[in-house]
Amino acid sequence: MRCIYCGCLESKVVDSRQNEDGTSIRRRRECIGCGKRFTTYETVEIAPVMVIKKDGSRQSFDPGKVKIGIMKACEKRPIPIASIDKLVDDIQRHILNSLEPEVPSGYIGDLVMEGLKKIDEVAYVRYASVHRQFRDINTLLDEIESLVKTKEDN
Repeated sequence: MRCIYCGCLESKVVDSRQNEDGTSIRRRRECIGCGKRFTTYETVEIAPVMVIKKDGSRQSFDPGKVKIGIMKACEKRPIPIASIDKLVDDIQRHILNSLEPEVPSGYIGDLVMEGLKKIDEVAYVRYASVHRQFRDINTLLDEIESLVKTKEDN
């Protein structure tokens, strides 16, 4: 591993720790050349998944974009960031476990809505209004009535 301070290619691992969820390993390294310490992270390389957008274009799946959309829907709501992070991780895991090289963006939106419905109903309706592109108030009311009916059935 190249030292970020002097560029030396030799370093030794001083300490290794797994992160809390076990998805990466944090390593403290010491440069053999200059003696300074730096941190590296080791993660599993994931095969790229392409998202097929509504206009037919394709781009690589980015969990960061999913998180931004969820955070916009959850704005000014009492939702812990840990719940949002867990939802993003669950969606990413679901998509990667499907082993499909391409996934429609609508499918990802449906997964987000499914997760938000369990976390916060207001955030769910906010996200649904964008994802389902409600054209008028009646469509929005239909979605809210469906949510209320589902809640009463449970």
